[in-house]
Amino acid sequence: MKKKLLVLLSGLLLTSYVTTAVASPQNNPGKGKDTEFALGIDNLLEDDIDLIKNKKVGLVTNPTGVDQELNSIVDILFEDPEVDLTALYGPEHGVRGDAQAGEYVEFYIDERTGLPVYSLYGKTRKPSDDMLEDVEVLLFDIQDVGTRFYTYIYTMAYVMEAAEENDIPVVVLDRPNPIGGEKVEGPVLDPDYTSFVGMYPIPLRHGMTVGELAYFFNEEFDIGADLEVVEMDGWERWMHYDDLPLHWVLQSPNMPTLDTALVYPGAALIEGTNASEGRGTTKPFELLGAPYMDSTELASELNGLDLPGVTFRAASFTPAFSKHAGDLSNGIQIHIDDREAFKPVETGLHIVATMLELYPDDFEFIETWDGSSFFDNLIGNGETRQQLLDGKPVEEIVASWEDGLEQFNKVREDYLLYEEHTKGRSPGSPDHPGRGANPPGNN
Repeated sequence: MKKKLLVLLSGLLLTSYVTTAVASPQNNPGKGKDTEFALGIDNLLEDDIDLIKNKKVGLVTNPTGVDQELNSIVDILFEDPEVDLTALYGPEHGVRGDAQAGEYVEFYIDERTGLPVYSLYGKTRKPSDDMLEDVEVLLFDIQDVGTRFYTYIYTMAYVMEAAEENDIPVVVLDRPNPIGGEKVEGPVLDPDYTSFVGMYPIPLRHGMTVGELAYFFNEEFDIGADLEVVEMDGWERWMHYDDLPLHWVLQSPNMPTLDTALVYPGAALIEGTNASEGRGTTKPFELLGAPYMDSTELASELNGLDLPGVTFRAASFTPAFSKHAGDLSNGIQIHIDDREAFKPVETGLHIVATMLELYPDDFEFIETWDGSSFFDNLIGNGETRQQLLDGKPVEEIVASWEDGLEQFNKVREDYLLYEEHTKGRSPGSPDHPGRGANPPGNN
């Protein structure tokens, strides 16, 4: 994370220092009016309302669809006399965010607005023609967490596909990548392992915003939707979520803090094993373990690896639900010491490798309902799990990803809307990768 100011001039008064500290975004979340930062939703309402004005709007959102004052986009648009909000669509966890992972949400009527709410998770992941019959423009506003296997970005892709098939324009309201937009880590997905936790060949940590991904998906994978992205102002690629004047809103029931999002690209690989990833605790993805593990042994072994930017604490916990519910589990808590040095994917792989080495008779990779390896779906290939079982060093596994990352980064550059220390390119500029642009393809 960028530092504000490391050395104060000796002549500054103490009162001046206090005033500066109180005015920082971290100490005053939600005070967006005092900064130049603006979300996509803010710019839509302020400058680009014509994109949806006097049109029948279908809104894809969840609890993260709020402005800087935490007002829901559902309520904002429903109460706007110039906008005809006709339908709501919810991703995994639902429009109100009250469904657990994997839980299907049935069709229902929203109590506050009386609008129909269609689920885009479970039986229907892409809006059907019937779901779109009273819609003239589709609006997407959901906060992502910057990791390939977080499903909201594929809900967006399916919405874009349905929009193209029904000749409906799509507007994506951009939001920051909470774990930063500079670093790209992990293997690029092998297309043979395409699933709803990985639809396209992108790395585990992609370093892009939802708006950038929308343009990327639309062009590189031939969706061809009539797409417009309403960009942010004031977001720079180095920024984490707490560098901004924003409150943290849970993206899902098990994403309670920014620290959760920071460890998630690697720690969530534990979901593909019989160890607990901390669901059912107050620290999901930060607490990892199982009843058959030894906390002190595991923490000592991992700390002995001297991994950058992270310390492991011996921890025991009893999940209230999910894996090992009601059983005392022993393991570790991940503590990030240095965000810039921390490598979540590599760290996650070391955790899996160490658990496999210490507990070979108990630690197992689990299968999905169709018999495939869930770990393979998460990591995005069929090699890594076998390499771990064969005892191949993690450093060699990580090094094998470099060619794929290099190729991805070359294509990715064409879709980045925000540069370091600059505002995003406007949608009308010649080098903007939106409608009418002709970026290079890889298909």
